Amino acid sequence: MQAWMLASRPKTLTAAAAPVLIGGAYALWQQGLGRYADFSEIWSKVDIAFYLCFAFAMLMQINANFINDYFDFKKGADRKDRLGPERACAQGWVTEKAMKTAIVITSLLSCAVGFPLVFIGGYWLVIVGAVCVMAAGLYTTKLSYKGWGDVMVLVFFGFVPVVFTYYCMTLTIDLWIFLLGLATGLVIDDLLMINNYRDRRQDEVSGKKTIVVRLGQKAGLQLYWYVGSFGAVVSYIVLWAKNDPWCLLLVVYLVFHFMTFKKMRKIDGKALNAILGETSRNIVIFTIVTCAGLLIH
Repeated sequence: MQAWMLASRPKTLTAAAAPVLIGGAYALWQQGLGRYADFSEIWSKVDIAFYLCFAFAMLMQINANFINDYFDFKKGADRKDRLGPERACAQGWVTEKAMKTAIVITSLLSCAVGFPLVFIGGYWLVIVGAVCVMAAGLYTTKLSYKGWGDVMVLVFFGFVPVVFTYYCMTLTIDLWIFLLGLATGLVIDDLLMINNYRDRRQDEVSGKKTIVVRLGQKAGLQLYWYVGSFGAVVSYIVLWAKNDPWCLLLVVYLVFHFMTFKKMRKIDGKALNAILGETSRNIVIFTIVTCAGLLIH
């Protein structure tokens, strides 16, 4: 059980939860929650579509982590010089056969949980779900090695979960939800950025052309700061446009983001694993502030 828990990579699950929470919060705002809405009123407006989107996102994240664990091991990317957290297949905690079975099970569970959404938002959502499942496999097997990882994060941890959670709860789309998707995707991309920054030397040997490998160490460090900061700016614009004073609390996220960035500049190698945890914490702060701004305005 401990091996499977580690293979699921709990620290990354904040990246799956955050966009669904933000998309759901904006949907509730559109349903008329005002300044004096209390918790019970907010909770009463959360419908089954939100729970299905949340469960689908969490299962797909675990599925993607299992796929990454298995295929990075098969490709030889998880070598003895690995700097990141230990991986289940590479350490022998889980056999290749067991991991393949887990990938099939989590794929099927994701589809089973997501399928009822077609009765809410239309059968065309099957296409969206199928693309998500395909992307989970293509990310590790092909796209991340070609340097498309950051684009994948922006799309599948930003636009897709934020926009479609909102759509499934309201059956409408507007411009602001796309901006929130952009903001969320940018903030979450810092998780990938720190991984790629830490593993830049090993990725170069493995032929993995991440953006940090392509642009270099200094650019990777600067991108970590600018990507997260720009995400906060976009979220600020949305909240400010809604006349929401809570937008000022995004400064709290920026303070923690800067502290993490400052610490990141002084360390290297395995010590950068601490930045992973801090980045996950910062995503939680960003999510709480953004959701609060939407729900208590």
